[in-house]
Amino acid sequence: MIRTLLAACLAVATVLADTPPAWAQDEAAVQDTDIDALLARMTLDEKIGQLVQRMGGRSKSLNSRLGPEELDKVRRGEVGSYLHVAGAEPLRELQRVAVEESRLGIPLLFSMDVVHGYRTIFPVPLAMAASWDPDAAERHARIAAREASAAGLHWTFAPMVDIARDPRWGRIVEGAGEDPYLGSRMAAAQVRGFQGDDLAEADTIIAGTKHFGAYGAAEGGRDYAGADVGERTLRETYLAPFRAAAEAGTASYMTAFNAVDGVPTTGNAALLRTTLREEWGWNGLLLSDWRAVEELMAHGVAGSREDAARLALEASVDMDMVADVYALDLKRAIETDPGLIPLLDQAVRRVLETKRKLGLFEDPYQYHDIAREAEVILSDLHRRAAREIAQESIVLLKNEGNVLPLAKDAKRIALVGALADDALSQLGSWRAQGRAEDVVTLRAALEAAHSDVVFASGTDTRADDVQGLPEAVAAAEGADLVVLALGEDFDWSGEARSRSSLELPGRQRELFEALAATGKPLVVVLMGGRPLAIPEVAERADAVLQTWLLGIEAGPAIVATLFGESNPGGKLPASFPRATGQVPVNYDHLPSGRPADPDPSKDTARYMDQPITPLYAFGHGLSYTSFDYGEIVVDKNEIPAAGGSLTLTIPVTNSGPVRGDEVVQLYMRDPVASVSRPVMQLRGFRRVGLRAGETNILTFTLESEQFALWAAEGGWKVEPGEIELMVGAASDDIRQRVTVRISGETAGTIAPAAIETLSTVSAGVEP
Repeated sequence: MIRTLLAACLAVATVLADTPPAWAQDEAAVQDTDIDALLARMTLDEKIGQLVQRMGGRSKSLNSRLGPEELDKVRRGEVGSYLHVAGAEPLRELQRVAVEESRLGIPLLFSMDVVHGYRTIFPVPLAMAASWDPDAAERHARIAAREASAAGLHWTFAPMVDIARDPRWGRIVEGAGEDPYLGSRMAAAQVRGFQGDDLAEADTIIAGTKHFGAYGAAEGGRDYAGADVGERTLRETYLAPFRAAAEAGTASYMTAFNAVDGVPTTGNAALLRTTLREEWGWNGLLLSDWRAVEELMAHGVAGSREDAARLALEASVDMDMVADVYALDLKRAIETDPGLIPLLDQAVRRVLETKRKLGLFEDPYQYHDIAREAEVILSDLHRRAAREIAQESIVLLKNEGNVLPLAKDAKRIALVGALADDALSQLGSWRAQGRAEDVVTLRAALEAAHSDVVFASGTDTRADDVQGLPEAVAAAEGADLVVLALGEDFDWSGEARSRSSLELPGRQRELFEALAATGKPLVVVLMGGRPLAIPEVAERADAVLQTWLLGIEAGPAIVATLFGESNPGGKLPASFPRATGQVPVNYDHLPSGRPADPDPSKDTARYMDQPITPLYAFGHGLSYTSFDYGEIVVDKNEIPAAGGSLTLTIPVTNSGPVRGDEVVQLYMRDPVASVSRPVMQLRGFRRVGLRAGETNILTFTLESEQFALWAAEGGWKVEPGEIELMVGAASDDIRQRVTVRISGETAGTIAPAAIETLSTVSAGVEP
């Protein structure tokens, strides 16, 4: 009976394949009809082909697999998308084969991991999050889209919005850190930047927000490991940035590799089809990660590739990245169960709709303008933006005795550390088409800016010897000041780059201690893609700058900060632990029945061998100036749970000697609720620049729905009671507090962290 039904369905498809499409009607009125007509003409094999993404090469050898055999697959309609491809001219030819030599002429989607720049490489995403400036994140994504689209690409696998609370996880470098509200703002900003106002414009690309689920909650910080999180944590923390991306209009998502509560995401119909599509109402293109459909077998939920294909399709995964499970095995699954055909049609429709939104049916060659490619790639305008955003991303962790900024007439500077001269590392992970020769290193920039610099590599981040130590000590002893680059090179963080230890790798600690022993003023420039446990550096260095991996303009950005031409205003997007064993040490933990107490003789929630605080808290970041906060004023002390809102204002003054940026942070706490609530939660922020002596008035508007919680019985709920609002310079530096009350009770609709708190800045007292 099943095979008879399948044969009838295929016979209908074959007859309809000869029916001409209804292209001639008015396009604005029949966008859906055109897709319907195209679907009706497609054979089963052609439908499956649209769900197949293949490699055009490898990340280091793009287009290398596009030989005659691959082109024949395109002619037969067996491919819907390629990744690891680039170049306006070669991709124009590949697109020509698809639209002019295949039966239906359906264009291809070309994609790449354009994560923090295409050729103009910006700071790694964790560094951009340290800017606490969504406008900077959007600006970067707009430039990345401009360059990538000029190189023939339609689709990026970014932003990565996974919340990461264990810095041992190597992919913390790709996201916005530990907080769902900050992560939500950076996610939405990047989606807007990549996609622009109209996807049909030739300089936009579709965002591929990843990795849907709770990938950042991998057990032990081990990449690909499962996540064991409750429904409340999943909803309030890990899914919030994905919801913010949906609200911003992300055209696609990528599924996570790992399992949540034992169910691999790529086959998790409850999470993908029910929550993402039905509950959230999102109907875009859903892509698996690399071979993740095939890996359903390794997870132990699929007994065969055919089973894996069925599970992924039932979960509403539209496209299979490179595993060829859909290409080779989905047809057999459909032959076994023709009930999958409507799900297949849904997936194909979403792929075709995405191509239509990009304007590819109207002009499949609009992304293949060779002249535009030459004009925009690595332009002076783009490099300038990369430098400005790099400067915004630097965090001043310590500045004892105001050793920074350096005097313009500083005498001999000893620059020590292999990372200071490592161009490749500044590109970070997922560098797209970034090249080491495009990078200006710290060494190059410092030598260009200062006439008396002596360089010694000391020891690199991986060496297990200290042969360079005597040279480094001699350089320090002969100098007036030491600038020491420490941390991790690019290959210590990223995919499959989890670490069991957060201490300085290699013999860098010995290098630091030897230089500290010289007694010379010591400025540490800390580089890398994750928070590190560096208590010895925090204790003995005179100043510490967290510079991450800043992209092609890293050197000039750091040097401008060292000499005070740029005043650091970044803040930490993730807490720095004192030791690896202190992880996780996120700021928004639950209060516990026995909260941590500094007195170790008391039985409280603490480690006996460590202080109860992180080394550097979430939101921490110093400046070359100082900021004073005035009194909080709220326009009302009580708001209704349903539809209520309040406005909070606070004056902030630059009370120091130079212009600077302050990130004003708004936190909340719900002290008594039906379930235990975090000790504090970020609910707003604004980066504001102030001249010396200047005061600005900051205004934040909060909706009652932003105080909702995921109830014990399920669902979002705004409960009655008091809410404490806190404003300050960091999670551990709260300057002002006020209490308001919520009256009544109502259902919420969305993760509170996904809702943007609107803020404005108005002039106060002029200097």
